[in-house]
Amino acid sequence: MAGRIPERDIAAIRDRTHIEDIVGEYVALKRSGGDSMKGLCPFHDEKSPSFHARPNHGTYHCFGCGEGGDVYSFLQKIEHISFVEAVEQLADRLNYTISYEGGGPSVQRDRGTRARLVAANAAAQEFYAARLREPDAQTARDYLTERNFDGQAAITFGCGYAPDGWDTLTKHLMVKGFEANEIIDAGLATPGKRGTPIDRFRRRLVWPIRNLGGDVIGFGARKLFDDDTMPGKYINTPETLLYKKSQVLFGLDLAKRDIAKGHQAVVVEGYTDVMAMHLAGVKTAVAACGTAFGDDHLAMLRRLLMDDSYFRGEVIYTFDGDAAGQAAALKAFEGDQKMAGQTYVAVAPDGMDPCELRQSAGDAAVRDLVARRIPMFKFVVRSLLAEHDLDTGEGRVEALRRTVPVVARIKDEALREDYARQLAGWVGWDDIPTVIKRVREEARRNSPRSGRGQQRQERSRVPEQAAHEAPAGPARPNPTDPTLWPQREALKSALQYPAIAGSVFDSLPTESFTHPAYALVRDAIAEAGGTGAGLGGAEWMEVVGKRAEPLQSLVTELAVDPMRASDVPAYIPRVLARLQEVWVGNQVADLKSKLQRMSQADQPDEYMSLFGDLVALEQYRRSLLEQAVGDSSDDL
Repeated sequence: MAGRIPERDIAAIRDRTHIEDIVGEYVALKRSGGDSMKGLCPFHDEKSPSFHARPNHGTYHCFGCGEGGDVYSFLQKIEHISFVEAVEQLADRLNYTISYEGGGPSVQRDRGTRARLVAANAAAQEFYAARLREPDAQTARDYLTERNFDGQAAITFGCGYAPDGWDTLTKHLMVKGFEANEIIDAGLATPGKRGTPIDRFRRRLVWPIRNLGGDVIGFGARKLFDDDTMPGKYINTPETLLYKKSQVLFGLDLAKRDIAKGHQAVVVEGYTDVMAMHLAGVKTAVAACGTAFGDDHLAMLRRLLMDDSYFRGEVIYTFDGDAAGQAAALKAFEGDQKMAGQTYVAVAPDGMDPCELRQSAGDAAVRDLVARRIPMFKFVVRSLLAEHDLDTGEGRVEALRRTVPVVARIKDEALREDYARQLAGWVGWDDIPTVIKRVREEARRNSPRSGRGQQRQERSRVPEQAAHEAPAGPARPNPTDPTLWPQREALKSALQYPAIAGSVFDSLPTESFTHPAYALVRDAIAEAGGTGAGLGGAEWMEVVGKRAEPLQSLVTELAVDPMRASDVPAYIPRVLARLQEVWVGNQVADLKSKLQRMSQADQPDEYMSLFGDLVALEQYRRSLLEQAVGDSSDDL
């Protein structure tokens, strides 16, 4: 039986541990004034950060769910381990030797269950990695080499080889001091008919799967030989105390800091895809292990992305271009509504995955694949439209019948309205208001907030409401609406820092501001002489406010609302670039819609002219996106 950990050791380990470092491996933390760092709580689902860690006190507390305590209680809850195991885990990080009281010489060997399973997996990973260099692993090395992965890549990602033999690994681990039940509980072996462990992985290329802290908690193994009788091309560690497939992502230990810094995560489908992405320079790539990417995986990424504003939470899914890839995109679309940030899709040409793309076209093509991402909603709708002949009236009617319910499922009202307008253009339907009306009706019909009778009553009131719109002007926009953040921030820039916003803001068309209230303020600024009027402070507010009646109070609100970054001169150009990029993106969509409905054979000159405009706009849009993303580490 293990000895007791003395109180002096518990206190010493706690005092030497920085709670922000431990919590920071699971949550993206940002300074929040004084002795406080905040982030999205890992213990409950939230969109605005209410979780605070206090480095000087070594404590944490969530104002949303009430969880709190010290670094030990945090590890206990997040890792589902005992108090002793939490102390031992931190001691290992600090290379601190615990002076166990009692228990005899076997104390170190009998440490907590979790620590023993972690140690067994770590020893297995070292064993597999060493065997990859042996002659019998030539097929595994060839598999990696044929996919442009060299020896250093294998080391970086911990690749190994599980050799032939029923108990080769088991014998190795037992010599290391591990017991049969520990090897089985770690998922490294299965019980044989006679009770002796049998190695789970044999004659396969293996990848270690690590948690956010970098501990090996499981493995994925790929079939190499045709006579391999184990079921499945890929097999993974079964569910264990350490390994929960719905709560781990391959590559997340390597990608977590880049995800938190760049506010972007790229979700791919396989181990080699993660390797290809990282080696090509896309350091934010991760993959689900042995299961489909789900809500629990998304929650893990959200905590790192901290997507509490427009610029946070960009998740990019890469799918094969075939029917299975489209089906995966549709499934991801169903869960996408939970993301406050933006979700995109990147599809490689000719149905290739990222690994194949890197093989055939190089690293630059992989990076370009990510850069050419398109919004998830757009991808899903355009994929459905591609199944219909939009050159015929029957095809357009059927396309609308198929896609209107999809657009109506978009929960964000402003975004739903925008896609309804785009849908009309993609289909080639001249009566845009009709499409918008159908989307609104479908959205109300599916709303869980009201019954069908109430829905019918709401639909019957729409014309009356439109006819008797109050003279007080458009409704006030929701200041926390993530889809309107760039518009709001751009207006704040022009009102609070007109000299910095300058001519770039003045060049933005009113159409860039999709909310009527924001469009009205934009027009008021233009009528007041624009940012070049030479006015500032209270005088500037008064001039713009008079021209923005009856929304003068909104102008005041925008004028006092703090900018969401401390480095304002660097932040404002990015905000304006983001708004320009959205507007140019709509123009790109319109051009693509026209080209889709145009015959190149019948109208070659007009077609090539439009195509040239499209290429130029795409290049301009990419440059705006690069400027908008910038180095956003200072954003609030």
